[in-house]
Amino acid sequence: MTLQSMTGFARSEGVSGRSRFVWELRSVNGKGLDARLRLPSGQERLEPDTRRMIGEAFSRGNIQVSLSISVDETRMEAVVNRDALSAVLALREELKDVIDPSPLRLDTLISIRGLVDIREQEDGEDALLARDAAILSGLTTALANLKRMRETEGAALRAVLAAQVARIAELTQVVEADPSRSPDEIARRLTQQLDQILQDKAGLDRDRLYAEVALLATKADLREEIDRLKAHVAAVGELLEKGGPIGRKLDFLAQEFNRESNTICSKSNSAAVTAAGIELKVVIDQFREQVQNLE
Repeated sequence: MTLQSMTGFARSEGVSGRSRFVWELRSVNGKGLDARLRLPSGQERLEPDTRRMIGEAFSRGNIQVSLSISVDETRMEAVVNRDALSAVLALREELKDVIDPSPLRLDTLISIRGLVDIREQEDGEDALLARDAAILSGLTTALANLKRMRETEGAALRAVLAAQVARIAELTQVVEADPSRSPDEIARRLTQQLDQILQDKAGLDRDRLYAEVALLATKADLREEIDRLKAHVAAVGELLEKGGPIGRKLDFLAQEFNRESNTICSKSNSAAVTAAGIELKVVIDQFREQVQNLE
């Protein structure tokens, strides 16, 4: 499966009958999937299908969805208020003995407020159903375009993340190969320091002190941290190879990377190991920033 970034933009437009429509989709990072719709007034019936289609296409990201509809050809119609017309005719009949009995003229009828309403002609039910189908088809196109853009950025992110995790692996090897991290070297340095103390403190229990040295040497060993870093590097490699919505898993591994690098820096008794640990923290921070962009 391919990787997807959570950022992207897509647009699609189409025509149905005398209506022209345009979809615009914008996607940015998000902890989950949050679709914010902006539909024209009167098009609320499209919302359930729109949300369903977005949920089927994506699992994460804040997605802003905008639909605009315009009518290319305006058609007007005259709508007669039949009740009002009946009332006017009834009044004319009632007053036929006191008013001009000549037939009512059309311009007279039109001038009576509320009797005739000149308004834009509405499309029939079949035309509206056809338009809704065309609009949702346009949304399918827009979602496909957005997904394609997110996948293109995801491929670029994959390369960046692979390079960063390769650097983490290199720095782990630097720490592992440094002579200062071996228990024997740690014990030697601690023994040297204690010998200097014992020269002036003859009453101290040498056996007890050497036991403490051995314990400190064991605690200061970085074997566990190195092994965990290697395991995390392998896990990241598998996830990048697998693809799909792996952003949350990579974010968790980035936290684990950071935890191990902090421990290495705190345990270090070598300038070279400390330097490698600090660089590890820098690369891991960069890795985690990039991971935030992945679905």
